[in-house]
Amino acid sequence: MREVRIGSLTTGAIVAGGWQAGREDWAGIDDAESAAAFRAYFDAGVTMFDTAEEYGAGHGERVLGQSLRDVRDQVLFATKVSWRNLAAGKVVEACEQSLRNLGTDRIDLYQIHWPAGTFGSPVVPLEETLGALVRLKEQGKIRAIGVSNFSADQLARALSVAPIDSLQNPFSLFWRTYEPEEVCLMAYSPLAQGLLAGRTGPFEPGDNRSGNRLFAGMHLARAEAALKQLREIAAEHRITVAQLALAWLVHHPRVCAVVGARTAAQATENAAAGRIDLDPATLAVVGEIGRSVTEEIHEKLMWDWEL
Repeated sequence: MREVRIGSLTTGAIVAGGWQAGREDWAGIDDAESAAAFRAYFDAGVTMFDTAEEYGAGHGERVLGQSLRDVRDQVLFATKVSWRNLAAGKVVEACEQSLRNLGTDRIDLYQIHWPAGTFGSPVVPLEETLGALVRLKEQGKIRAIGVSNFSADQLARALSVAPIDSLQNPFSLFWRTYEPEEVCLMAYSPLAQGLLAGRTGPFEPGDNRSGNRLFAGMHLARAEAALKQLREIAAEHRITVAQLALAWLVHHPRVCAVVGARTAAQATENAAAGRIDLDPATLAVVGEIGRSVTEEIHEKLMWDWEL
């Protein structure tokens, strides 16, 4: 599998996403299936597993930690401190709770989930939050520092305050933010929340995808037209559209794909995408097909949430 550097860490380009395992904001999630998906990712060679304290109030962290307890020294755990807990003292408390949830003595990559002030949270100086993270790193509680859902200006500000190793933002064929030059981009929702795997809705009540702009109106119509073209290319390469989309993404330098899975079969399929080679011509064609969707998107957020 292709490898990516995140600070002093080395990870495969496919990272196992843990949002779904938290169950909150999703429908029809089963803990046993989530655990089986994590194990399937590990068996397929995935080495980094990403979660957050906000995923089900720590439930996602606990499912992940229990799933990989016996192989902890062979994997990397990434988690995130909530936008609610960015004051220095709360950062420390949140880190300790995440360590307990994960059943580990260190967090390999600790990230700010959303900038302070998001969703009506307290406005905390970035210097205060990053100062606390740097101290946790010096204590050996965390090994690398990342930010998530930061704009280019916010990332630049963070880099001026402390060493930042990664940026985790939504990025896919159907939703493109910016690609930082200074740090690794951890692309979340790399399958556009299942749209690039052929899931177009409607979704059950409580599923966050019901508020995803890509699943409505002209965005969805353009995506469905693009999917028709992508299916033909995927068939030529004897892979799925999901694998094609992931392979296109991880061919980008300094980019890894944080992709969730509901089942072991999905995890195995996703992991295999990290070993697929695509020639430059195919990469260019796939990218242009995706651009037919993204060039018509003018919203800054993939969901209709109030920040």
